[in-house]
Amino acid sequence: MALMAGVIREFDGLRVKVDDVIYMPSLDAPPDKPHPFVYFISIHNDSPQPVTIRGRKWVVREDAGEVTVVEGDGIVGQTPVIEPGGHFSYNSYHVIACGASATGAFFGETGAGDWFYTRIPEFRLDVPNWA
Repeated sequence: MALMAGVIREFDGLRVKVDDVIYMPSLDAPPDKPHPFVYFISIHNDSPQPVTIRGRKWVVREDAGEVTVVEGDGIVGQTPVIEPGGHFSYNSYHVIACGASATGAFFGETGAGDWFYTRIPEFRLDVPNWA
């Protein structure tokens, strides 16, 4: 992620919604984390200025105690600009060994050049009984 100058503040103008979480056993997963979940996220810009999403950080806490942190530039290879009143939707996935919770944040820059973060609401990745 690009070097952020100054202070980074939580930005109230964005709303992150977890639209859906689906257990997808047909996806490839490593033997030590055999349970893949696809999640669908939408980021809504309720502010009067455009924002650019520059990066993200995920924290996945498995029920057995393992914590995985994933950080990186952009979202699914993009750095979306979200205009006032607009939104950006995408899907991606996590693989886990057992049930888990996921949360995190998106980082970005307002049209005025201020750096911000906005939280991703926590959601569950519950392995079905039949899996």
